[in-house]
Amino acid sequence: MIKKGKPLTGTMLDIPLIDVAEWRTAPVERRGELAERLDRAMQDSGFFMVSGHGIDDTWSAELRAAAAEFFHLSDATKEKYRTVVGGRGWIRTGDEANAYYGEQADPGTADLKETLTFGRDHRTGDKSIDAAYFRPNMYPVEVPSLEALVTRWAEAARELYCDLLEMLATALGLDERYFVDRAENSPHTFNINRYPALSVVGRAKQGQYRIAPHTDWGLVTILDREPGYGGLQVQTADGEWQDAPYVEGALTINIADLLARWTGDRWRSTRHRVVAPSEDAPSEELYSIIAFMEPDMTQVVEPLAPPAGGGADYAPVRAAEYFSERNAAATVRALP
Repeated sequence: MIKKGKPLTGTMLDIPLIDVAEWRTAPVERRGELAERLDRAMQDSGFFMVSGHGIDDTWSAELRAAAAEFFHLSDATKEKYRTVVGGRGWIRTGDEANAYYGEQADPGTADLKETLTFGRDHRTGDKSIDAAYFRPNMYPVEVPSLEALVTRWAEAARELYCDLLEMLATALGLDERYFVDRAENSPHTFNINRYPALSVVGRAKQGQYRIAPHTDWGLVTILDREPGYGGLQVQTADGEWQDAPYVEGALTINIADLLARWTGDRWRSTRHRVVAPSEDAPSEELYSIIAFMEPDMTQVVEPLAPPAGGGADYAPVRAAEYFSERNAAATVRALP
């Protein structure tokens, strides 16, 4: 059953549930129907949910438990793994402030979260790309189970990513391999976010959130989230905010800036946020598992021509340069 938070105002966003297992086995006609449904949602909300994705619920539970072991260590211990936005390791509460592109991070309202962040274990052969986007992962020795749990989940997310890219390409009327072929050497960023309780971080300042309103940067985001008072909200086209629907066992998917740009704004990269801890649940602590999936960093993204593209005109941009700008914009503090 789909559980939806009460919309704040306005018309409900179109965020459908799509069965990936059905997509994998469906005949061409049925795939066309699913792709058409997906296209409508990408124009309306930029979000959808997936079942049949192949990531077992127990994997997420085990990963959350291991991450919690790390997050509840002392800050002095965690400091050994501290990194910057775009790095690998631990991002401390107060070091990141997500904002809509073009807005600079505000140290006074940094995000009320802390993050363990990992990346794809891969080499492209391009030394500069590998040095910047395929850095070694830093797995904490204090939680030896974490590496295997992260690897299992991330590898399954990578397989799901290929399915999603095929679905999205089909929805645009492209060859289903169009995006897959342009993401074979891509990095991904694998985050486990801890959203501490109100009793830990205190009342949020004006304009402060667990994650501030922002859009994601790459192609596709795969999210395994926990419902709660301080949960995910999505912005409508008219600027209002609605609680995102939640389906137990389903993953939440959204498209990101480079894919919207690639489609010439046929599809929306939609602003979303994770609201501040609520006084209605002062002990609520939530954990999100997030795989930010990207194109090849050498890929030059420019809008597809109509009818696949929506007609918006953007200058070509190389993915690596785009990500460098976004990482810098979200960074509140550099490492000492």
